[in-house]
Amino acid sequence: MRIASFHTRVVRARYRRPFVISSGTSPELVSLVVEVRTTDGASGFGEASPMTAYTGETLAGLRAAVTEHVAPALVGRDPRDLAGAHAAMDTAIRGQHLAKAALDLALHDLAARDAGWPAHLLLGGGRVTGPVPTTWVVGLGTLDEMAEEAARYAAAGFRHIKLKGGEDPALDVELVAAVRKAVPDAVELSLDANEGYAPGDAARAVGRLADAGLDLVEQPLPRWDLEGMAALRARGGARVMADESVQSAHDALEVVRRGAADVLNIKVLKVGGLYRARQVAALAESAGLAVKIGTMPELGVATLAAAHLSAALPHATVPPDLVGPLLVEEEPLAPAAFASTPGTGVVELPLAPGLGHGLEGTPG
Repeated sequence: MRIASFHTRVVRARYRRPFVISSGTSPELVSLVVEVRTTDGASGFGEASPMTAYTGETLAGLRAAVTEHVAPALVGRDPRDLAGAHAAMDTAIRGQHLAKAALDLALHDLAARDAGWPAHLLLGGGRVTGPVPTTWVVGLGTLDEMAEEAARYAAAGFRHIKLKGGEDPALDVELVAAVRKAVPDAVELSLDANEGYAPGDAARAVGRLADAGLDLVEQPLPRWDLEGMAALRARGGARVMADESVQSAHDALEVVRRGAADVLNIKVLKVGGLYRARQVAALAESAGLAVKIGTMPELGVATLAAAHLSAALPHATVPPDLVGPLLVEEEPLAPAAFASTPGTGVVELPLAPGLGHGLEGTPG
């Protein structure tokens, strides 16, 4: 079995309401779907979503990287040789993690289908018998809007609520206090500042956020300020999670060395795919850190990959962000996998071979 060809298509889905974070606003979720086909007619699917305000990558650049550099480097290779595939992609082009992630997901899908396994078994996890809980992510809005949304999804069964913040530390404190009053005590709260706090404000803000009932603060400082992240962590209170600071396994190693986080947010696309994400997870586990499998967000194929990875990692103790398919008006890639999630707060992990999206190969 060898890789024979690849096909790409752009998929768009409008958000139910614009997805707003401190670095920008997105009215729709746009993904590049990549299909890899083998000489014996098998197919695997991957996906990458270029949230430009977050990654700096555009759809046109992503598609060019896939079609002109990354995918051609894999033609003729055994799709089950995941380590060799990454070596070939890294030789073909530097960086371009989203492009490499799209192909990586397709190869994992192919390899798991060939083995007859659901993807989490290929990733080293035992046979999953239960659902995967997911975080609900509340985008920026008015305090009342965000508190009402958090309360509504907590009542539906979501046990971890993540609030977007970072624009105004004082307002974030008010938000956390309001949400804490509106949700049950058992619901864990995190706030993602998306690098939005100034160093002089962060120490005061994080202490006040913890007093208001916050459990976990995500990337309060710029990605490069690991010294500041370590100082916040040393103060105690809310745990500190690194996200933008972890773009690769090398970044993760530096975060560990500097003591800059309690939790690593591993976004599969951001680090270059499932193969690289497992490397980051292994570093975290060796250092005694918890991990969260995040999304940017994405549609069904990439979100299922995140779900399988979270299920495979015992130290993924912070619920993953598996809400991309729930944020859009109509999920076009794997709607069945997420049909019950809005009312339960969990994803029933598909046990079919591969990622479990149900997509079929391109005719011809």
